Amino acid sequence: MTAPAAGQAERYDVLLVEDDDGDALLVEELLLDTDLPHSLKRCRTAAEARRTLEAGPVDCVLLDLHLPDASGVETVHAVQGGTHAAIIVLTGLDEPRAGVDALAAGAQDYLVKGKVEPELMQRAVRYAVQRKQAERANAALQIGRLRAEENARLERGLLPEPLLSSAAVTASSRYYPGRAQALLGGDFLDVVQTDDGQVHAVIGDVSGHGPDAAALGVCLRIAWRALTLGGHRDQHLLRLLEQIHIAERAGSDLFTTCTLITLDAEAATLTLHLAGHHEPLITTPDGTRQVAAAHGIALGIAPGLGAWPATTLALPAEGALTAYTDGLIEGFVDGTGTRLGVDGLLGIIDTLATPDPGTHLDELIARTRALNAERHTDDLAVLRLDWRTETSGRPEPAGRDTPHT
Repeated sequence: MTAPAAGQAERYDVLLVEDDDGDALLVEELLLDTDLPHSLKRCRTAAEARRTLEAGPVDCVLLDLHLPDASGVETVHAVQGGTHAAIIVLTGLDEPRAGVDALAAGAQDYLVKGKVEPELMQRAVRYAVQRKQAERANAALQIGRLRAEENARLERGLLPEPLLSSAAVTASSRYYPGRAQALLGGDFLDVVQTDDGQVHAVIGDVSGHGPDAAALGVCLRIAWRALTLGGHRDQHLLRLLEQIHIAERAGSDLFTTCTLITLDAEAATLTLHLAGHHEPLITTPDGTRQVAAAHGIALGIAPGLGAWPATTLALPAEGALTAYTDGLIEGFVDGTGTRLGVDGLLGIIDTLATPDPGTHLDELIARTRALNAERHTDDLAVLRLDWRTETSGRPEPAGRDTPHT
């Protein structure tokens, strides 16, 4: 319905689709006899009506069921596609079922020619428009419910509960889709601890957005967990993941970057394998810095030719490793087009003194998004592993802190 100005009555834009001049005149006079503020346009064919509906908004269509280019319920189908206007069909006295059939086809109401008074016409137009608006609102609500359910299913697949049995290691993660109300994208992460006490983690980013990237991310995340628990490690694991990536991707242009992390508290080592992914950050009592690590190419770029060298670090007695997807550092820091980058990210971290890992991630992400003036375009996932190998006198930590938006 055309939005009324403040203090003014509502106004209805009505389109009459009628090829008979006499019937059209009767409808026009009926509308004039009502108290309904309106403007009226007339078309003689369904094709002309479609063009008029495409040219501008219409609140209500008064539709004759017998036109030169359409007849019966076919006229409703011919006119209603691509319009949000309410449809009231005009039937003849000898068509007892035509109006009911039109309602089943999507019309909001029907009127029988020769039995319409001004009051009935006014009420029919008002109610039909309101009914159409209610139908659209219910449809939008249903789409929202379906989107939320799909997001929940994808979130469970992309961001599962970590399998951690040791109190010495905790995992915290955050995820933000790149667009408001968007489906989760292709970023994924996971953490498991195997029987030998080692903690294994992955964070990855499938190129692109939308359901194809999200589905592939879920597939790779599940495959990583199964293969890791099955004993596959390092380059061999990445080769298997690349084979799965190629088999499951929707298009040959999709590729995946990821980082494999192995934390071995007993051996006091931290091992990384980078497949087209940037280096994580390591935090110790001395501060936070970017890890210097060897690189390999992203999965799916050159199938079968990739090599992913290992980088092994001595594990401090206490610290944290933060791995992230590029949505965290690709935002801008001002109006000059300068990207935040790793140096900018480290600068923000230096100003944060929050000891709680989850709160620290929240503040870090909030700062980066504020600098980017909320111009958030890429998906963003962050995984932080905190450890303390000397746990005497330390209260038992929670195993996970993972809210999402």
